[in-house]
Amino acid sequence: MKNILIAIRSIFKKGRHNVMKIVSLGIGLAVGLVLIAKVYFEQSYDDFYPDRDRVYQVWAKYQQNGGELKDYPQTSGGIAPTMQQQIPEIETVTRYTSFGDWTFTMTDTKMKYSGRCIIADSCFFDILPRPMLIGNAKEVLSTPMYVLVSSRIAKNIGGDVIGKNFTVDSSPGRTMTIGGVFEEVPENSHSRYDVIVSMASAGRFMWEGSPTNMLGNDRYISYVKLHKGVNPLALEEQVHTFVNSYFPPEEQQKTGFNIGFSFHELDGLHKELPQVKRMTWILSLLAFALIFTAVMNYILIVISSIVNRSKEVAVHKCYGASENNIHGMMFGEALVHIVLSLILALLLILAFRGTVEELLATSLDSLLLSNGSLVLLGICILVFFVSGFMPGSLYARIPVASAFRNYRENKRIWKKALLLVQFVATGFLVTMLVFVARQYTFMVNDRPGYAYENLAYCGLAGVDSTSRAKILDEVMRLPGVVAATTVYQLPFEHASGNNILLPGETQELFNIADLYWVGNGYLDMMEIPVIQGRSFTENVTNSREVMVDRRFVEKMKLVAGWTDDVIGKDICVTEHSKWNEEPFTICGVYENIRLGGISNQDMRPSVLFYAHKPMYTLQVKFHELNNDSMARLQQKISETFPDRELNAISFRSEIMDLYKDSRQFRDSVMIGGLVTFLVTLIGLIGYTNDEVSRRRKEIAVRRVNGATLWDILRLFIKDIGYICIYAVILGGGIAYFVLQKWQEQFTEKVPLSWYIFLGCGVCVLLIIYSVVCLDARKTANDNPVNCLKSE
Repeated sequence: MKNILIAIRSIFKKGRHNVMKIVSLGIGLAVGLVLIAKVYFEQSYDDFYPDRDRVYQVWAKYQQNGGELKDYPQTSGGIAPTMQQQIPEIETVTRYTSFGDWTFTMTDTKMKYSGRCIIADSCFFDILPRPMLIGNAKEVLSTPMYVLVSSRIAKNIGGDVIGKNFTVDSSPGRTMTIGGVFEEVPENSHSRYDVIVSMASAGRFMWEGSPTNMLGNDRYISYVKLHKGVNPLALEEQVHTFVNSYFPPEEQQKTGFNIGFSFHELDGLHKELPQVKRMTWILSLLAFALIFTAVMNYILIVISSIVNRSKEVAVHKCYGASENNIHGMMFGEALVHIVLSLILALLLILAFRGTVEELLATSLDSLLLSNGSLVLLGICILVFFVSGFMPGSLYARIPVASAFRNYRENKRIWKKALLLVQFVATGFLVTMLVFVARQYTFMVNDRPGYAYENLAYCGLAGVDSTSRAKILDEVMRLPGVVAATTVYQLPFEHASGNNILLPGETQELFNIADLYWVGNGYLDMMEIPVIQGRSFTENVTNSREVMVDRRFVEKMKLVAGWTDDVIGKDICVTEHSKWNEEPFTICGVYENIRLGGISNQDMRPSVLFYAHKPMYTLQVKFHELNNDSMARLQQKISETFPDRELNAISFRSEIMDLYKDSRQFRDSVMIGGLVTFLVTLIGLIGYTNDEVSRRRKEIAVRRVNGATLWDILRLFIKDIGYICIYAVILGGGIAYFVLQKWQEQFTEKVPLSWYIFLGCGVCVLLIIYSVVCLDARKTANDNPVNCLKSE
């Protein structure tokens, strides 16, 4: 306690640089601890589910015509229930399908609310339970047109919500009844939802046989819960038997379509994803670089003060202080400084709470108020031990004779080693920032095969075809509108799949990304080139034409042996061609376009169909898309549909949202890099000041003997010159390795050009040398007499 009180009283003592130490350590801890909390959060997904070690998600395995075996985390609706009947080791099963974000209107108050909706069977909470606040989950999920809502939705609605009715805006005419309230799903869940519709209601929203079919319509997320002690690997034979009983090998061979299933443990569904594993270790590296740099900077400043404090420590030894007493002094100071640094870090985190939550896509409560706080506490204890032990060991070695003469031990090797670590971290983060920013800029500005800069769209789900035709006509009359049409599928959305067959044959050749139906002038609006044939014959009620992309033609050359022109050839597409007796004729080939984004690009061939009837998404092209044109479009939509919440959205904003994760990562690296750079500069200034003070008389003698200002500055530059160069090279090398791993998620990448690495290194070196020169310049210009008059 005595050491702590002494440390508190000496916080503002001259020559200790305590404020500098506390500020630099606090800033480093603020960013580093938040990143570590994010890493822990990503590794804690689904840890709140009981018996999660016995719960597995069922994935389908598909192989077409001897091609690559692919896993999909979705199955047909009847797979899981049928597995339970066939495999006795399975205790229970469940499945659900997502219905996206719902906007619904309360029948009594006419108030609108929104939330993510799923359709689940009655056993859903048997496997993925949530505490029920009101109602019986199994009963509600067994009753047609009944739903469960989360505590968040119930709180927003207010009052007793049981028995209240609402209608879904995208599905007019369907009235749902709230039958229960469950506790909101935590953020660290692989599946989050606000409304659960009973599976008994499925027939009102989709094909009635969807929950029980065994092949196709694979939109369901299925789970099995095994009996205790059952190893899923031991069930491979039974799963194989199950597959053969419902999908006979001869039928699979005939269609060229092989199917299988595998079990994936619930606990690893999120953290085993390649992108999560990649981001986890990169964020861990950033956090380590930040905290390590901050701690090394703290120790560097402490060591730099050793000359000034040598007599104080020696006097303590004269009065009987042992090495343990000296260690106690240093640990007391470290404790006070770290507590103050943590207070500063917490204040910074709270002050920039919105920025933190936006960058990490997680609420601050979830990051800090969880078991992850124990990890953060352990790191703080480690920081405290290192910050107290290393300086304590150095100070304990100060000889007693230092009380009577000047102490000349400068500890330059220690200080240079600590600077080296900080320079490596700075070089690494600066180089990372430059390339991450270049990759992000490349992605948001790259042309995906269609012109989107002046495009906007509006979802019309739940709007009848007459009203869709009306809004299409109204929008065409708006000033500045070049064209308007309707489509079923937007190119940056996830595309459903269908299979390609030749007329009269049963073998399914390959799977395509089905873009479904488009209206008049779609290709011209999107500026997608037609490279063979022509576009659709428009204003045809029942078109039998199909357009395919270049990938489709190349795929057909491989699997069907098509070598001549594909225009005029017939193909069958599952879901569109009933019983393979309603072929479509290829009328044109369009250039490949990017489906999805660079980080999640769908590489399957794609097809388009024509629809004369207006589809469910309005698409508008302007001469110039700006705030005024968007406002006019939104006003016209609101006037046409005053009782609905329909929003106009620019393609540009959606394209940028595709790369939200990359933008957040860029911003995280930028903040981390700036903080590391700031802490490094603080340490560098402290080191330079110490060296200038130690060599003041040497500098004066050199000036008397004719040394110029540049000669003096060159002494200090040479002192750390090689360290800087080695550190920047090492930092750039680490950045190159990390960037290679990070870019694995993108189908198109900016090149890791050597001259940019060189430029980053040179910039870091110039800044370091500039800081050293500016810091040493005053002493170098000082009158030598002022330094030598005491001699």
